[in-house]
Amino acid sequence: MSQGYSDHFFATADGPELHYRDYPAVGEVRGVPVLCLHGLTRNVRDFEDLAPRLAALGRRVIVASQRGRGRSDPDPQPERYQPLTYALDMIGLIDALAIERAVFVGTSMGGLMMMIMAAQQPGRFAAAVFNDIGPEIASVGLDRIKANVSSRDPVTSWEAAAARSREANLAAFPERADDQAFWLDFARKTWVETGDGQIALAYDGAIVDQIDSSAVPPDLWPFWTPFKTIPTLLVRGGISDLLAPETVAEMKRLKPDLEFVEVPDVGHAPFMTEPQAWAAIEAFMARVD
Repeated sequence: MSQGYSDHFFATADGPELHYRDYPAVGEVRGVPVLCLHGLTRNVRDFEDLAPRLAALGRRVIVASQRGRGRSDPDPQPERYQPLTYALDMIGLIDALAIERAVFVGTSMGGLMMMIMAAQQPGRFAAAVFNDIGPEIASVGLDRIKANVSSRDPVTSWEAAAARSREANLAAFPERADDQAFWLDFARKTWVETGDGQIALAYDGAIVDQIDSSAVPPDLWPFWTPFKTIPTLLVRGGISDLLAPETVAEMKRLKPDLEFVEVPDVGHAPFMTEPQAWAAIEAFMARVD
């Protein structure tokens, strides 16, 4: 046990072991557990600030690193680095943990996983929180993600890792331009010491190679249908280039009771601990069994 969580590993159906953290509810249990799902190149550390806050609300919180990220095994077949694979992994994980229903929280790719899971097993969803993702992904944001993660060379100091993190993500956090502590923390969430004096990005580079930004994106709007009957909160970065205001408007039109909060001066994606986002999440969680 460390910092309020315990570390575990889960064997997927096709082999790779996944690292996950289990945060027990603090005090009286006040509702179903929470499953947190990270973005494309992130890992469990993406939620190391949010998860303790959720646990303090009386919720057990499970956070997993998808295959090829953090301490999870890489996949020997890179073509399996796809949201469908990850969604099936997560269904297997919550089955193994005997979690029948949960609140699902998904950032970016994690939200796509939620759509796939809800299409297959909508009854597992007590509620959903989508972080800066919807059924339509803006191409400009997808192109930026491909460009930002294309430089994968390791560095030799945490200061250099922080500088690289700032270079790749400054457009999303312009108000943090001179906040060195923020960028060092960002680096420690997304880089890892390799043991040979180097610090490398904490994901398998083959993950990004699976992105084809020139391909015609699939129609994801049918995957929004299950959420019409699932309590849902949508968080958007106010300057996001991945989730367009027009997409938000259509999501609201199709689901009039969709709760929504926007985090000003933040792009893709908020950490959800920003005051506006956290206030909305805390109030939302209080209404969910």
